[in-house]
Amino acid sequence: MIKKYPLDELSTALGRIMGVLLTEEKVDHAVHSLARAVRDALPGSIGAGVSILNPHALPVSSGSTDSVVERADALQYQFVQGPCLTAWATQESVLIRDVATDGRWPNWSTAVVDLPIRSVVSTPLISGGEAIGAMKIYADTPDVFEDATTALMELFAAPAATLLSHIQTAEIPERISESLQSALYSRDLINRACGVIMERHTLTEDQALQQLMREARASRSTLSEVSAALLGVAIDRPRGTSDGLR
Repeated sequence: MIKKYPLDELSTALGRIMGVLLTEEKVDHAVHSLARAVRDALPGSIGAGVSILNPHALPVSSGSTDSVVERADALQYQFVQGPCLTAWATQESVLIRDVATDGRWPNWSTAVVDLPIRSVVSTPLISGGEAIGAMKIYADTPDVFEDATTALMELFAAPAATLLSHIQTAEIPERISESLQSALYSRDLINRACGVIMERHTLTEDQALQQLMREARASRSTLSEVSAALLGVAIDRPRGTSDGLR
């Protein structure tokens, strides 16, 4: 089980994470620093990763502590499914107590069967009400993480997301341009679209979300655009916003 942190130890861990981010000037360096700090702050984890994602569920910047995390993340992007993408898309944390028995992402779970990954927590990075990415930790045995782990990850994620967003904006302003902000989906729109898919095809919420993400990538559209098309509603788009992947 995850170690129960006393208040002073938790404050020290949080302070260290914020400290390493405040000293970074480049977003790529910052995500690597955050991944290392999260791994060190949460006992029982074998590795951690941080990804900043664009509206198409593709990584803009990614940092990981080792090759296992890097491989597990790459498989999520390949199959367009997994706990990190779900945390990003739903803006809610995901806890996996045992990858071997969790059936929410069958393709990804099967693909990582040979990796030392059994317990997972993925938490969205939310800044200004928008999910800009997610961070995750992995353990090599079941039931290492619990609800308390998720709460700690969320505590770390809130200020980290704000700092990462500021670093990102300062480094490459066009990354957080009006076009990118407008392309970030409306959570309500996607939830409604998932509801329609669930009803039409008798799918779970996770399965409906995975279907939306597959359709968005196949049509080179954003999740918002695919959801709007399904619901028959229009999205107001500013001039210069691109519809496709780049």
